[in-house]
Amino acid sequence: MSAIEQTEATRPRGTRLPRRARRNQLLGAAQEVFVAQGYHAAAMDDIAERAGVSKPVLYQHFPGKLELYLALLDQHCESLLQSVRAALASTTDNKQRVAATMDAYFAYVEDPGGAFRLVFESDLTNDPAVRERVDKVSLECAEAISAVIAEDTGLSQDESMLLAVGLGGVSQVVARYWLSSESKVPRDTAVQLLTSLAWKGIAGFPLQGTEPH
Repeated sequence: MSAIEQTEATRPRGTRLPRRARRNQLLGAAQEVFVAQGYHAAAMDDIAERAGVSKPVLYQHFPGKLELYLALLDQHCESLLQSVRAALASTTDNKQRVAATMDAYFAYVEDPGGAFRLVFESDLTNDPAVRERVDKVSLECAEAISAVIAEDTGLSQDESMLLAVGLGGVSQVVARYWLSSESKVPRDTAVQLLTSLAWKGIAGFPLQGTEPH
């Protein structure tokens, strides 16, 4: 049962959803339609039907399909960023930080709702507003990682950012490949392998005041 169906099943008949709840319901319906059909093939009629509302109700919340898509994109970009930040803050052990961050990317792409496809594999990625958001979340994730690298290694901001972009990019690309290839490697094993690869590289930059291992 989808989130939309669960909402409808638990809502007493004859009651109206609060505005925020209705908006979330519409975003959930839009996500299902966009993931299944792609942006260009999806129609506002399809989204309204999936949400079980009339088109006027849908347009009361979102003036058009692009605005609806961007609202959904903002939601999922923020979700990824918060997951990466939480992973970095989950421990002070840097090897475990690498593992937690890798796992955050794998968890994101494995989400059954297919949110990562909206962010990284959309048929609308050439739209300036979409491209701006995708680039922004990648940059902000890298900035979060680079702050930890700079603090622990004493590398400059530019040097730390370069390493952070590399780590984030590897995590994202490998996690997406792992999912799309329907790899038989379990997620925990995939995260462990990628963590080992990344750690052997980043561990070459010692903590301030220590010698390299």
